[in-house]
Amino acid sequence: MRTPRLFIDQNLSAHSQITIDGAGAQYLSRVLRARVGHHVVLFNGSGQEFPAQIAEVGKHAITAVLGEGVDPATESPMHTALGLCLSKGDRFDWAVQKATELGVSEIQPLESERVDFPIPEGRIEKRVAHWQQIAVSACEQSGRVKVPLLRPPTPLLEWVSAVSADEKWVLDGAADHSPLPDAPPSTVALLVGPEGGLTDSEVSAAQGSGFRALRLGPRILRTETAPAVALALIHSRWGDINLS
Repeated sequence: MRTPRLFIDQNLSAHSQITIDGAGAQYLSRVLRARVGHHVVLFNGSGQEFPAQIAEVGKHAITAVLGEGVDPATESPMHTALGLCLSKGDRFDWAVQKATELGVSEIQPLESERVDFPIPEGRIEKRVAHWQQIAVSACEQSGRVKVPLLRPPTPLLEWVSAVSADEKWVLDGAADHSPLPDAPPSTVALLVGPEGGLTDSEVSAAQGSGFRALRLGPRILRTETAPAVALALIHSRWGDINLS
């Protein structure tokens, strides 16, 4: 059986003893039924994970003893920044989850001309925390040891003019075929539009900031599907996804 993995927002060091409380302790004790002697894997986003053994199970906290930290080599060598336009319902949540599983480094939620549901100012912090927790859970499941950064929503035009990357691509279903270059970049920025697509002026603005138009094929993909397909394509071309 696979050893459970858990993100812990505290310092972790080899052969130390830590106390897990709050939601982490509840998950271990109530969901996983952890008992003294059981093994878990803990990580804090630093790039390592630590095998740990449960030493004590209390009513509100769990004590664990850490082993040596290891790098499981689950992080892509390529840094990918995803600019993703906001979408309704759970579509954005799904996109965050799958992008994290596919190795994305950071996600920038974007407001665009065809995003028609602004997030109230007082709820932005809560919404970003919700997306960040989705990314944490996806890291726990997928074996990643670095958690993508989720930023507060920002206007699309501000992001495309500010983001820096070796390769920058905007998904555009009307674009001509544009093959990916052979030389692997260290950093990639990817812009994905909302349900109604990007406007011509937004695509032009992105291209004016160095983005190249990328068409994923003849079919129109949903806004939550497109980033997963694009990231899989990019990482299979230059990153750590291979079919050999």
